[in-house]
Amino acid sequence: MHLQYLSDYSGKPTAVVIPIADWKAMLSKYADLQSLNSATDNNSLATKEYTMADFMGTISTKTANALSNHVEQSRNEWDRNS
Repeated sequence: MHLQYLSDYSGKPTAVVIPIADWKAMLSKYADLQSLNSATDNNSLATKEYTMADFMGTISTKTANALSNHVEQSRNEWDRNS
């Protein structure tokens, strides 16, 4: 089994990537994983349609305003240089 480990900036491992073939072999060997696999399939990001309300409150108003100002400034620079 060839695993890949993902780390944060400090080198602390944060995740493991399991090749699909190995994952399928584990699913067939361990029944408990099958229920986990079904649960993640049902909650997949690809199957859910999001609205803006789903993200409301995820960043502060201050941060949102700063991002909006940055986008506006970038747009003005783009228009000026075109």
